[in-house]
Amino acid sequence: MRIRSAVPAVLAVSALSVSLLATSPATAATAARHQGGLHLGYIQFDSPGRDSRSNSSMNAEWVNIHNSSGSAVQLKGYKLKDNTGYTYTFGSYKIGSGKTVKVRTGKGTNASGVRYWGRGSYVWNNTSDKARLIKPSGSLKDSCSWTNSNPGYKSCH
Repeated sequence: MRIRSAVPAVLAVSALSVSLLATSPATAATAARHQGGLHLGYIQFDSPGRDSRSNSSMNAEWVNIHNSSGSAVQLKGYKLKDNTGYTYTFGSYKIGSGKTVKVRTGKGTNASGVRYWGRGSYVWNNTSDKARLIKPSGSLKDSCSWTNSNPGYKSCH
């Protein structure tokens, strides 16, 4: 009798194990996206201090894009977009393997590791928003969202 009563419990545990294994590849795929290749890294969506609309305040709002692949990636035609539709399009810029490029909202002189959107107003909403990295083909490469529960910045890894 004890064997028969144990059979349903064993079947239940087996079914649970199978369902957990079925969700693992999706979790692994999400983790892999952020472990290798081009992805959104860290986003400072609420510039520290008072939002004064000064250029320095705008440049304190930024998005890091990281290349964790084994080779350089040409970003020409890649787009960075928010929920409203504000869009930054990369010109010719090659990001090296293991390197990061910071896209600042305000105006400035582009240099190695930093690009300026050139805007006179903020892009990223402090209460909630979603950054999207879009390939030149138009397909989504990566995204990262936040709500007002975040402290003004978000690590997207």
